[in-house]
Amino acid sequence: MPYFSLSQNVSLRRLLDEHLPALAREEHLEPSVIRESIEAGRMVLLGNPEHHGLTPGLVGQPARVKINANIGTSPLCNDPATETRKLETAIRAGADAVMDLSVAGDLDAIRVSLLASCPKPLGTVPMYAVGQQILDAGRDISDMRPDELFAEIEKQAAQGVDFMTVHCGLSLRGAEMAVGGKRAMGIVSRGGSMLARWMLENGRENPLLSYFERLIAICLPHNVALSLGDGLRPGAGADAGDAAQWEEVINLGRLAAFANERGVQCMIEGPGHVPLHLVRGQIQGIKRLTGNAPLYVLGPLCCDSAPGYDHIAGAIGGAVGVEAGVDFLCYLTPAEHLTLPDEEDVRAGVMASRVAAHVGEVALGRPAALAREAAMNAARKSLDWKNMAAAALDPAQVCKRRAKHEGEEVCAMCGKFCAVKMLEGK
Repeated sequence: MPYFSLSQNVSLRRLLDEHLPALAREEHLEPSVIRESIEAGRMVLLGNPEHHGLTPGLVGQPARVKINANIGTSPLCNDPATETRKLETAIRAGADAVMDLSVAGDLDAIRVSLLASCPKPLGTVPMYAVGQQILDAGRDISDMRPDELFAEIEKQAAQGVDFMTVHCGLSLRGAEMAVGGKRAMGIVSRGGSMLARWMLENGRENPLLSYFERLIAICLPHNVALSLGDGLRPGAGADAGDAAQWEEVINLGRLAAFANERGVQCMIEGPGHVPLHLVRGQIQGIKRLTGNAPLYVLGPLCCDSAPGYDHIAGAIGGAVGVEAGVDFLCYLTPAEHLTLPDEEDVRAGVMASRVAAHVGEVALGRPAALAREAAMNAARKSLDWKNMAAAALDPAQVCKRRAKHEGEEVCAMCGKFCAVKMLEGK
């Protein structure tokens, strides 16, 4: 019996009718496989009909692993034009989706502008906009009215947002466990921390959990996919796998099943900071507890002590994660934990995540990944630089590094000591 009720989601059915042939060609999958995977809850098609100019995208097994790039303003760095350039940089670098995490400035204007500029699915965290409204008015987060949060979600859905991070699985019990326990970093999720404060100050359950059916009713007509947020994700390797994290994951699995039965697509957000030897167990455990729903992971960051190089630490964890079952990698940049990323940071973050995804897919034996490897090997053996660039994940970088010696048949490292030429007697 199907896990996801496609019959209830009219917008999704229309998207599939229009885009299924192109999606099948892009993913090298039979249309029937895509439809069956969506109905099994293992795959989502991101696409809000109100997001004009969008090319919808698939996330989940057995589609290609996708990459998300986070952009957005902050109170210390607030230039909407820069965020638009960063969006364009992310798309050029190969990002499959972008999230607007803006928390400063005219958030509606920024969001609408980014939607108009983004040909890929765009996500948000509505709690950020509500938090900005409350804090800018001099109020405390604990004063939030649930109606304010649901009104913001409804507005963003109508604007065309394709997927939203909503921390529905963060319960009052989980917040108490995270805050009152022995966590090294407590709660590091911005949206999670705001909701936890609201719950702890008011002694009430998370409104996104209590009124989950209201959220379903808002998202269904717009085909907004719920990215069920990990508000209690570990913010330090020492916190990975604690009771608070798994309590939330169990809730997310139940909520995903409830939403899917009513025609609303769901992804599950995952950790966070996880030591390398725990990554596989974490990923497999989350997938098992959430019915193999598409898993959207930040990193995982497999060490805590590499600020300035977190995109590398995240790529290492991400490659292991993909081999273990991750479907969607959220990039980390060299700016992580330090400052707002600039355009070069965005590009570096996207490329690091793309490398991680490819490494994981090679390990899985995915045909497209293996074909790229074979093409590169054939080009290298024949010293065919044009086809080496074509097979590379980043052709522009190959050409840039090669530019000074592009007239040479060999690379500048080996020159006349080229091993390929040596053994072929050239």
